[in-house]
Amino acid sequence: MNRATALVFAAVFFFIVANAFPFLTLRADYRESDMLLAGGVSGLEKRGYPVLAGMVGVFMLAAPTLVMGGMLYVLVPLLRDRRLPWALHICGAMYAVRRWNMAQVFLLGTLVSFMKLGKLATLTLGTSFWAFIGVIVCLTAALAVVDPRELWEKLEAARP
Repeated sequence: MNRATALVFAAVFFFIVANAFPFLTLRADYRESDMLLAGGVSGLEKRGYPVLAGMVGVFMLAAPTLVMGGMLYVLVPLLRDRRLPWALHICGAMYAVRRWNMAQVFLLGTLVSFMKLGKLATLTLGTSFWAFIGVIVCLTAALAVVDPRELWEKLEAARP
């Protein structure tokens, strides 16, 4: 539990950094444009793709936030053998929502786009890009470290 909690806290830190700094910088001729992670959602909506913007927002921002928040809500009290109200329900929802966490797919799509755009302009990866990789690694490791059955048993045995 200690390792998983530490990894989730690291993922939260990286997620905050990923949303605070530019994801990439595009330079073409004498123009320069920075893209923020959340700016991709608003950019898609402004270009007339509201459904795609909503899906990117859910899969890239909401799902990871819900998974990290749910894990912290469940794991932090368990370090002291305690259980918060609704922890069992949140644990079940957290494992259902984690399937909707598509951060790895977004990163793969971004890398493919970099290869194509690299011929047209100069691309610079920002701090957010590297922090986003940190989110993916830490969150994946946290989910891999926790055995769902063991977590459920500890939740049921913990004091409310």
